[in-house]
Amino acid sequence: MSKKLSRQRKALALKDYIFMGLLSLVFGLIYLLAVYAGSATTAVLTPSGYGILGYEPFYGIWFMAALAAVYILRRPGVGIVAEIIASVIEVILGNTFGPVVILSAFIQGLAVELGFMIFRYKRYDYLSCLLGAVFATVFSFVWTGFRSGYHTMQLQIVLLIFVIRLLSSIFFTGFLTKVLCDQLAKTGLLNSYPIGQDKT
Repeated sequence: MSKKLSRQRKALALKDYIFMGLLSLVFGLIYLLAVYAGSATTAVLTPSGYGILGYEPFYGIWFMAALAAVYILRRPGVGIVAEIIASVIEVILGNTFGPVVILSAFIQGLAVELGFMIFRYKRYDYLSCLLGAVFATVFSFVWTGFRSGYHTMQLQIVLLIFVIRLLSSIFFTGFLTKVLCDQLAKTGLLNSYPIGQDKT
């Protein structure tokens, strides 16, 4: 059995849970700032009739905790856990959407994990990260479409929602999160985690 497979099957240690908590706290704060940015953008776009697009440029930010957790810890399920914890923190700090974001976080975390799951958690590169971003876009689009009634909107608006969200996810989730994690690993701060061990 390979070293990577044996690590994946090993139970999470206390330090892993603490790390996920700290990671989720940081992203919970970032998520809340993204909500404020989305609200401001919505206010600016509303007079033009495109207010519904206000949150879309920031959507990829809300998937970052899940991808960072999976990419660093390289264990199944940690993305879902990190995303849910981040959303709970976001709600506690005053997210205007309320507890529904916790359910959204589960859906988003599961979607991000699929990008790695299809490779049986053996591949951690731009392809798996970008697939996680794409899955998160699709799953969240279906979920928000159900909640917001996309079927009642003009097709061009729905397409704009999807395209902007996809581009945001590819940049923030699939690209930026990986780059940030890789740079952090180079500092040596993550040497006790799988990402740091794989790079030594």
